[in-house]
Amino acid sequence: MLAKHSSNYIHAPYWQAAIAPKKTEALINRRDLPDRADTVIIGGGYTGISAAITLARAGQKVVVFEADTFGNGASSRNGGMLGPSFSKLGENGLERQYGREQVHATIRESLSAFNWLVNFIRDEQIDCDLQICGRFRGASHPAHYAGLIEQASEIAKIVDFPAIEISRAQQAEEVGSNAYYGGVVYPTDGAVHPAKLFQGLCEIAKRDGALLYDHSPVRQVIKNNSQFIVGIDDKKITTDHVIIATNGYTGGPFGKFKRRLIPIRSAMIATEELPESVIRSVSPKLRCHGSTERLSVYYRPSPDGKRILFGGRSLGYGDCPQIYHKYLQNFMTRLFPQLSNAKLDYVWSGKIAYTFDHVPHIGVMDGMHYAMGYCGSGVGRANYFGRKIAQRVLDQAEGYTIFEEFPFKTRPFYTGHPWFLPAIMKWHSLADRLGF
Repeated sequence: MLAKHSSNYIHAPYWQAAIAPKKTEALINRRDLPDRADTVIIGGGYTGISAAITLARAGQKVVVFEADTFGNGASSRNGGMLGPSFSKLGENGLERQYGREQVHATIRESLSAFNWLVNFIRDEQIDCDLQICGRFRGASHPAHYAGLIEQASEIAKIVDFPAIEISRAQQAEEVGSNAYYGGVVYPTDGAVHPAKLFQGLCEIAKRDGALLYDHSPVRQVIKNNSQFIVGIDDKKITTDHVIIATNGYTGGPFGKFKRRLIPIRSAMIATEELPESVIRSVSPKLRCHGSTERLSVYYRPSPDGKRILFGGRSLGYGDCPQIYHKYLQNFMTRLFPQLSNAKLDYVWSGKIAYTFDHVPHIGVMDGMHYAMGYCGSGVGRANYFGRKIAQRVLDQAEGYTIFEEFPFKTRPFYTGHPWFLPAIMKWHSLADRLGF
């Protein structure tokens, strides 16, 4: 059943309606830029702010430059889902290239990253609607079900990560759609309000002494012996260390990093407030949800349980809500005909970054530290990687991560503009229809 398309939605993230912009603005430094800092962080999202917290707590003078408004990137535009993200790692391909033990180490550390963030949120008492609600991942084709069960079984041999097999006969207890052929529930996965999480992180960074500058695009980074000179329009700052934390928004003077990232626009819609009976007809246990499709969608109830939030790829490079809202709304109502009359209140998109090996990357290039390429699972990964890259700057042994063992590769003639994406999207769409 096709949806009755909404036209009077707000073209902005639903998440931003629940936070006070002035509260974030009050955290921004309005004084003159200092001449020097111990570390300059380029990119004011989860990665950059997490790194700033770790460095500031170690006594460093830290400056964070954000080209846009803090919180206007992917950190406040995502679905707010939390988990180890095992399905994004591409274990089989990695094992063929790097060996079983290295892949097992990534699985162990992925779970550690998730657990670390949950504990950090609780320890710091960040008010971000943290819920350990679990996640249902549905098999979108009959052949996918066995693969889901096998993957869960293999992961259980490596780490203590519970997974509950859900047959098609049982799935009505988990999801109100007949589109799946069974699935798996990961009961320890969770969810947050991503904008509240980001705002809470900024408050901690500011309190601990980090200097945050918005609307400050970095124009150049010059290596000067053992130091760097970072240029912001007509201003410059000298620093011992530089961290690149720009992920899907990497550009400007950072072409070498851009060539290693595939920026993809992901979009979301939020329904109007709905009765609890309708919400539970979609998600009986108020879980997060995903599927096994190549062009997968994800959805969840809002933290207050009053809306359905639904996301997926936006089918293009630009932010064109008049196009992607129809695609997502049609997809949503195919899965859930009971939402065919639900109006949309919010429609938005943002950029994520994939890598050629489907693995997030962290390391040093041209003397600059970097962490990026979270492949659509940045809530947990970016915060964890920000902490790790800061520990590397501090030369702490805890900064080691198995992910630094993976070479950050590009492809010949690739410049960071993914001209091939439309063809890949069409192939994935065909593969989804055929059940590959």
